[in-house]
Amino acid sequence: MNLLKSTGTFGFFTLISRILGYLRDILIAIFLGTGVLADAFFVAFRIPNTFRRLFSEGTFNAAFVPSYTSEIVKGKKSSNKFANDIFNLLFLGLFFLLLVVQIFMPAFVSIIAPGFVDDNEKMELAINLTRITFPFLFFICLASFFSAILNSHNKFGVASVAPMILNIVLIGILLFSKTLGDELVYYLSYGVSLSGFFQLIFLSRFVRKYYSFKFNFKIKVNEKVKFFFKKLLPSVFSSGVTQINILVGTIIASFQASAVSYLYYADRIYQINLAIAGIAIGVVILPQLSKHVKAKRKDKISLIQNKALELSLLLSLPAAAALLIGSEEIISALFGYGSFDELSVFNSSKALYYFALGLPAFSLIKVFSSFFFANHDTKIPFYISLISVLVNIVISISYFNEIGFIIIPIATTISSWLNAFLLFIFLKNKNLFSFNNIFLINLIKISGASILMALFFNFLISYFQKELAFDQNIKSFYLILTVVLSLLFYLIISYLIKAFKMNDFKLKY
Repeated sequence: MNLLKSTGTFGFFTLISRILGYLRDILIAIFLGTGVLADAFFVAFRIPNTFRRLFSEGTFNAAFVPSYTSEIVKGKKSSNKFANDIFNLLFLGLFFLLLVVQIFMPAFVSIIAPGFVDDNEKMELAINLTRITFPFLFFICLASFFSAILNSHNKFGVASVAPMILNIVLIGILLFSKTLGDELVYYLSYGVSLSGFFQLIFLSRFVRKYYSFKFNFKIKVNEKVKFFFKKLLPSVFSSGVTQINILVGTIIASFQASAVSYLYYADRIYQINLAIAGIAIGVVILPQLSKHVKAKRKDKISLIQNKALELSLLLSLPAAAALLIGSEEIISALFGYGSFDELSVFNSSKALYYFALGLPAFSLIKVFSSFFFANHDTKIPFYISLISVLVNIVISISYFNEIGFIIIPIATTISSWLNAFLLFIFLKNKNLFSFNNIFLINLIKISGASILMALFFNFLISYFQKELAFDQNIKSFYLILTVVLSLLFYLIISYLIKAFKMNDFKLKY
């Protein structure tokens, strides 16, 4: 496996999906803005979408891939039996979860958005929309199971293409939104669940080469299956801690008008970089790292870990710097149209600024967690994530009444840096990770290139200040130009000072 090539493949399609997601969100911003309809839809969409991120963006992989990889070595019959046992139990569990939540949906939405309880209109709308979107969870979790099988065989392209389907379906609905009026949120909600079904069908066609699934609900739960499900909950919680923190933030933000929407739009921006700098790298390294851990190849393990860490920082540090410098211009250029007014831009950009401070930490959590998962250890990341979430909740609740929704991205960032730091300490203490001789030198080079890029980006933001103003119609063009020029500048500087080398693209891991 080539780490850069595989990450590039996964990252490229994930980036395309994120761009489509941006097009989807700008259309939502234009037609829904940050009002009652938007808040209700984002709550209904946030719930299944959070579970999508928890399961499909590496977290299901964390429990499944190491165990499934061990079965692949024994032969297709053994791996197929293990996969079938997991699939059938997963199918049954998800089906009953879907049934129970649909029955108790009012109570469920009250927990997720307690701030809606006193607003009957908003609450009823959120309940109706969540009933429609929730089946997406059933389809997407099964689709994530198929993705994990493909990833185990180092087939990352198809798995990273599947999420585009959600955005394509919703964009299609939004293009006809002028004729739908207030019914738009219902059509979007149906589109969410329908896209989950399409993703499941799409992936099932490609997974047949490696896995033949069949329904068999007379399952004997053997030790391998027990071991997998023991790992699953901790791995979902620990690898998806950033998403859980965001969900916690959504719950608290529901007590302030439009705050759910502000956080949603800010979240969409930094997730573009996180998809590559954290999620893609974590997903790509896990199968190969698991094999090397099982074979006890210490030199290969160290090489993959250090290169993964370097690549994560190479991508996340300059992105964090750019978001800190141009948060308001970025939000304005991407979403500042139609119903999305200047107040919405200002508040969303404030949230983005504080999320940006935590972006490197969000990425490091994904990478460090993968080091534990490859060693079949999901407990330590779980306990650390639990501490992180509790810290997030305490900070958010303690200061929410005083400073409002902006405490949520601040608390998320603080708790995420704590999470990343504790993961690193435990990795070192358990001798599961060590820096190689050139890591520190490369870190200095990456940091230097990021600082120079930040200065160049700041110059361009100032130079195009008039063109990036809120009332300019083509401000998105100047933002794209600024980002592209800054990216090229960063890559050239990084290459000249050898923060990365062309040989890295050819190196096999």
